This record gives sequence, structure tokens and C-alpha cells, in this order.
Amino acid sequence: MAIQLSPGVNVSEIDQTTVVPSVPTTAGAFVGTFSWGPVMTPVLVNSGVTLREIFSTPDSNSAVSFFSASNFLSYGNNLSVVRAVGANSVNATANNAGLLIQNEDAYLNTYLNADSGNAYGSFASRYPGVMGNSLKVSVCANTSLFSTWQYKGFFSSAPGTSDFATSKGATNDEMHIVVIDANGMFGQANTVLETYAFVSKAGNAIKANDGSPNYYKEVLFDNSSYVYAMDPPQYATTNATWGDNAANGVVYATLTSNFTTTLGAGRDEVPLAGDITTGWDLFANKEEVDVSLLITGDAGGESSAVAVQNHVISLAESRRDCIAFVSPLRSDVVNAGSVSTITTNVTGWVNSLSGFSSYAVADSGWKYQLDQYNNVYRWIPLNADIAGTCAFTDSVRDPWYSPAGFNRGLIRNAIKLAWNPSQTYRDTLYSTGVNPVVSFQGQGIILFGDKTLQAKPSAFDRINVRRLFITLEKSISRAARFSLFETNDAFTRSQFISIVEPFLRDVQGRGGITDFLVVCDSTNNTPQVIDSNQFVGDIYIKPARSINFIQLNFVAVGTGTQFTTITGG
Repeated sequence: MAIQLSPGVNVSEIDQTTVVPSVPTTAGAFVGTFSWGPVMTPVLVNSGVTLREIFSTPDSNSAVSFFSASNFLSYGNNLSVVRAVGANSVNATANNAGLLIQNEDAYLNTYLNADSGNAYGSFASRYPGVMGNSLKVSVCANTSLFSTWQYKGFFSSAPGTSDFATSKGATNDEMHIVVIDANGMFGQANTVLETYAFVSKAGNAIKANDGSPNYYKEVLFDNSSYVYAMDPPQYATTNATWGDNAANGVVYATLTSNFTTTLGAGRDEVPLAGDITTGWDLFANKEEVDVSLLITGDAGGESSAVAVQNHVISLAESRRDCIAFVSPLRSDVVNAGSVSTITTNVTGWVNSLSGFSSYAVADSGWKYQLDQYNNVYRWIPLNADIAGTCAFTDSVRDPWYSPAGFNRGLIRNAIKLAWNPSQTYRDTLYSTGVNPVVSFQGQGIILFGDKTLQAKPSAFDRINVRRLFITLEKSISRAARFSLFETNDAFTRSQFISIVEPFLRDVQGRGGITDFLVVCDSTNNTPQVIDSNQFVGDIYIKPARSINFIQLNFVAVGTGTQFTTITGG
């Protein structure tokens, strides 16, 4: 009990209801090339529709990345996407300034409150790339000019002085802003994409209805999907007052004419291996980002693929709570010659990887699928689908079930495979840790293997066992955090066992393990361990194994033979 300094009744609670928490096992991660969207920041995407809304539809440069992400989302609904760009990619701006504003943090930290002397221009596209060159922005910031403004029909009345400015003794703070798709990159040409009515030039302006910021730069930052506001339009006239806080006597400058500008000089550059790996480094800290399935897509293309794949495998090994999925190079399998040649290519590729790890899974190739946005067919690597079968397995069974085979290993959105290995070539692939993807007549395209890339024969050379231990380790380690800074005594050790054993019994009942043993007592928490401020729990697991090989023996016997004689029954 707690020490009391004077008479009284002390009440204390001891919480013994701690349990092993469930952990997500289907969260995917992907880094790739897209034509629109934030750069170098993970964005959670839950569907193909959301992917398209944030990162736009694919073009010839972004198609492989787009469909890799989209393919995974056809199996699961949790994918963190990072857009990588080349070093010379820039946002479209009103004065062709050549700025790279990667994401919201970059704008917030550098440009929102900056006064650049009109170097930035009045507006910039929200994201880098040529799509921003289609954007046009029009501003009406003068009451007397509203009647001649092309876009007046989108607003109820002319801008003037807001109630907020009036309450502070300021005038002429209101303005209207319209964002237009001039060239049809986001839909139909000359469509009005966004309107912002009665926004303010006052840096401290707030909306009367909800108290949210109404300063035009902040309104666009918080709400626009297309543009940022940079320096004020007609800078020489407006810079003296725009952005100042509303105060007694402040008269905000009005534009001498309605202002319209088309953004330009936006540019895409294909990311190099270093750009892709920098994106992957955003997932390096498992305490900050919780992901389970690392999808490499084409890993940046032929010249960068192996380097990127090795980097992602190394990242998975470092985290030890996720699996990297990799595919051979397109040139290894697409129109690459005979089946024998392709087999040699694929085994050569997998042997070129720097490490054979139980935290990596390799497949045999690419698939042909429809790009419905451009009405063409494209070759897409299969690793997103293999990760997807794991996500699907989690939804219908558990992570410790194999994602392969006819029950859970069906590959979706595939017209055909780049190659279809027969049994002889599947044997060669499987012996090197490559999981064949096979087209079976009348039964579809199937993941027909469940190996990891671990070279040493052990339980961890199977996907289901590796994912079982990832689940157990993540769950139990999170529960064990509540033993930190407690006293290493019999009570704490008994409490730890009482948390872990029910969890393992549940996993056993759901087919993940066949048996287990938890040891956490004085035999492994010796006086030396205790004096070192340590705590030891030994957890022994017998993992369930997937069936990889089936032997069926059909024996013809004579008419008079008794089956009990043959079977010994």
C-alpha cells in the first residue's frame, strides 16, 4: 500500500485487465511515380477511387506505379502511398518561377507567410508536374469591377468589407477567387473547379459562422485541391496591405483590374533510384509508421530496380515487422524469349539480390491488364497482387494462413501472364525461392507458392510462418510495454504470463500454432538479470505448416481383396 503521513483511508486500484492487443497486418506501403499529388509524404489511401482522386489518372510515366497501387487496393483497403519525383520537377506558377513545393509542410514552413518581392508569382499549383500547367486562377478584389468579371455568376454579390474587418475598423478586405481547368487536364477544358467567396485580405480574418481562418492564403491552403496562394496579385499595389491584420484605419488595396493568370512551367522528372529509396526511408521508423506489406512495383524501372529492391528488403529486415514484395525486371519476362531463357533470367535476377531474407517474397513475373483510363493494355509487375493475396487472406482467415493456392491465391485484374511456367520450370523457380504465378485452364491465374526468400531451410522460409511470428511479436511486445518500470518480481512475471497465454491459446484455436510454452519465472529471470534491470520472457512456438506437397496413391486391387487386410484396419 502507499505510505500515508496521517490517519485516513487510502483507496487504490490495480488494473489486471490488460490484454494482448490486436495489430494491423494488412497495411500496405508503396513508393512510386504519379502525375499529381503530394510528394515525399505518406498518404493513406483506402480505395482505387481515392487513389485516383489524390494522385490523378495514369499516364505513360505513372501507369505502372498507379496500377501497382490500384491492384493492391482491389484486395485490401489500407495503403500508404508516397509519390517520388526527380530533382528537376517543379510546380506550375503564375510567373514560371521554377519552384518545387513538395507537400503541405513545405508550403506551410516556407511560403505561407513569406514576402518574396513578387518572385514567386501570385499562385502556384498544389503539386509539381505538368498537370499544373492546366490551371488558371481569377480574382475579383474590387467592388466596382465585379459587374464586368467573367465569373460573377458563381457568386451572390460583389466583394466589399467583411463584418470581421468592420468590427476592427478596417475596410475593403473581401475578394472572390475562382480556380479553372483551362486545358482539361483534370476533366473538361475551361471547367470551374473551385470557388472561394468573400475571402479576406486580412491576415487575422476569421469566419463568423465557425471561427475558422478566412485569410485567402489560409483558405486555399486548408481547402484547395489545386493551388496555393503565393505573393499578392499586382504586387506593387497590393503588397503594402494584403496580409496585414485588420485594425482601425486599415484600408486594403483593391486591384486596378480583375486579375486572371494561367500557371505555367510545371515539370515532371522521372525519379531515380535515390529518389525512390528516399521515399522508402519515410517508412523506416516502425514507431512512427505502422505498415506490414511493402510493395515495390517496378522499383523505379530497369536501371534502378535491383538497388531499390535491396533497399526495401533491408528496410523490412531492419524493422522486422513487415515483408517486402519484389518482382523480376520487365525485360526478364516480357517478350524475353523461350521459357527456358525466362527461367534463367528470373533465377539470375533473384540471385542478384543482396540478401536472402525471410522478410522478403519474390514472384515470377508480370501480368497484362487493361488501363481503362487510356483504353490500352499494360504490363504490370505482380508483387502488388502477391501482397494483395496476403491482405485478402487476412480478411477471410488470418495472417498465419498461406496466401497461395486456389482458395486464397487468385490473381485479379489479369488478362494473361508474361509467361506461364510449367512444372519443370516451377521446380527450378521454387528451389531459388521464387513463387511461381501460374495460369490454370478454367481455374484462373494463381499464386502457386508461399516461400519467403530465406535460403536456410526452416519454418521461416514460408510466408505464413513469417507473418505468424510478425503478428505474435508485434502483439506481445506491445502488451509487454506495460511491464516496463514495474518491479521484476513473481507478481509481475505471473501477470505477464496471464496476458500472453490466453492470446496464444486463441491463436492456437484459430489454427496458427500447434502448441506453445511461456516461461517467465526465476529460471530465466535470475538475480543477475534482475540486477541488470532486465526482464525475460521466453515464448516457444510450434507454428502450423502449409501443405506444399500432396502424394495421392491409387492402388488397383483384386475383386476379392478385403480392404481391412490391406490397411490393417
